[in-house]
Amino acid sequence: MNKAWMIYGANGYTGELIAREAVQRGEKPLLAGRNRASLAALAAELKLDYRVFGLDDAAALRAGLAGVGLVLHCAGPFSATSAPMIEACLAVGAHYLDITGEISVFEHAQAQHARAQKAGVVLCPGVGFDVIPTDCVAAALKKALPDATHLVLGFDSRSGFSPGTAKTSVEGFAQGGKVRENGVIRQVPLAYEVRRIDFGDGEKLAMTIPWGDVATAYHSTGIANIRVFIPGSPAMIKNAKRANHFRWLLGLKPVQNLLKRRIGKTVKGPDARQRAKLVTHVWGEVRNARGEQRTARVRTPNGYALTVTGALAVVDFLQKNGVAGGSYTPSRLCGPELLWQLPEVGTLSLS
Repeated sequence: MNKAWMIYGANGYTGELIAREAVQRGEKPLLAGRNRASLAALAAELKLDYRVFGLDDAAALRAGLAGVGLVLHCAGPFSATSAPMIEACLAVGAHYLDITGEISVFEHAQAQHARAQKAGVVLCPGVGFDVIPTDCVAAALKKALPDATHLVLGFDSRSGFSPGTAKTSVEGFAQGGKVRENGVIRQVPLAYEVRRIDFGDGEKLAMTIPWGDVATAYHSTGIANIRVFIPGSPAMIKNAKRANHFRWLLGLKPVQNLLKRRIGKTVKGPDARQRAKLVTHVWGEVRNARGEQRTARVRTPNGYALTVTGALAVVDFLQKNGVAGGSYTPSRLCGPELLWQLPEVGTLSLS
């Protein structure tokens, strides 16, 4: 791929981390976004070119992608921003990557598969912590138990929230829980299932969450029943269950806007020193109709560090390899070994 590649939302928390690491590696991505002042300052510091355009004008968006062969989209909430960027990428023939964990975005991308094939465009959302580790663990478990009918995934992370992730979580909280049953995504209450899990750091109480793998793991493995867990204290789980009674209120647009404005003023994301101290434990379990079971665990760096290296690994893969157009998950695009090519990822423990 000889065309330029772009980081859209480069002035955001994670976009800036990716841009800085790309420059450290000798890359020269084109920076883009809506905030001229912050983009100009970052571009001047990193000695990169930049473009300023929004996502609400389709013609201006397509013009902003002129000469671009790949977009790494980092501007959330992706439920609002991914669809127009995907449309523009399909129109101009640019590959689309993003760092979302939102189920609706993954399902929308999968629905564009035939169009992406025809356009010769790769659509691969979720090339960060959401969902590379869990997606690759799911693929490894499918290989270990090919006739698996049920897949459970989870992770124990203390990475904290960036502003964009916090805003996305507010949206997700209002939409309730999600699981996949018999191949179909079903809405369920928050904290729908509670169980004890050893993610790799001792057994802990855990609850289901509407994580992206409810969508992606099905497309990666074909397993029809999928749930995702994170650890939670008894108080946290109790509050999640209680929130089911007023979840409708959180879905109101004025309430959403109020919460997001507050997040924008108060949430900054962890600094480099904080990120360096954090690790994540990823866990997965499959079983088949005969009750046979396999369990996998792996330790990874903090979610933001993995998002930076994971996203750049997929960019590098597409720059070096000719790939047929279509909608992909990370493990289907780059292979399940993608995770173990990233820095500071431990060895998979499979039993």
